[in-house]
Amino acid sequence: MPKARAGKRPRQERREGRATGIRFNTGAGQHILKNPLVVNSIIEKAALRRTDVILEVGPGTGNMTVKMLEKVKKVIACEIDPRLVGELQKRVQGTCLANKLEIKVGDVLKTELPFFDACVANLPYQISSPFVFKLLLHRPFFRCAILMFQREFALRLVAKPGTKLYCRLSINTQLLARVDHLMKVGKNNFRPPPKVESSVVRIEPKNPPPPINFQEWDGLVRIAFVRKNKTLSAAFKSSAVEQLLDHNYRIHCSLHNTEIPENFKIAEKIQMVLKNTGYSEKRARSMDIDDFIRLLHGFNTEGIHFS
Repeated sequence: MPKARAGKRPRQERREGRATGIRFNTGAGQHILKNPLVVNSIIEKAALRRTDVILEVGPGTGNMTVKMLEKVKKVIACEIDPRLVGELQKRVQGTCLANKLEIKVGDVLKTELPFFDACVANLPYQISSPFVFKLLLHRPFFRCAILMFQREFALRLVAKPGTKLYCRLSINTQLLARVDHLMKVGKNNFRPPPKVESSVVRIEPKNPPPPINFQEWDGLVRIAFVRKNKTLSAAFKSSAVEQLLDHNYRIHCSLHNTEIPENFKIAEKIQMVLKNTGYSEKRARSMDIDDFIRLLHGFNTEGIHFS
């Protein structure tokens, strides 16, 4: 019998491998943006300035990095893969751009972000959510972020109350920032192509931020959106929710020297707040930021806290 031959890699993949000497790790979200027209469009939408310091996460082989270095004061590129760090260094070595590039090697989620004016990145999609909130809670404020996301994630970021994709991610992001969907990017603009379509989003943090304790806010929103189609009255009847809020309420009363009646039941107090604020029969899927601000104020006024 003739020997079975090992399956060949597709011609395009072999050609890319020869060009860079690297096999991209798609499991780690390595999909390099290869279309220069898309790269230029993203940079144009970022409205970069000569004096800008730019944060780039996941620079890959530097297709976007090099273009930005030509327009700004400095690019700080965060890359976790030492092989791609080497490719990026080789790309600028011996050029006038080398002194304008700073490379930070490691996991961007585990490191403190430096000062920067804007963030422009083709993100590894699996870090999308934690990175967005790391950005939005970063100080000092940055001007804007132009980020590539998986299409559905991008649509969740901009989703409005009452729509199918509206969720905790939507309202938390929109509390802290103005979010705009800028453009769709097809999978064939990447190498290797991802399994999903992509979109570019602009995120502009609200400065000053809303005068709200974000941990308190997120605690309330998390409970409401666990089952976003349930009424709030039903969502707050969970035993785990009641135990958490009872624990927090007793700490609050202890700190403020407030006596708790022997027959006190947190469930009754929760339902009273929901009824008095008019949200007992409302559902999270249709509530906007102002609704949740009023509800949070109603709970806090009665000594009920979420963090």
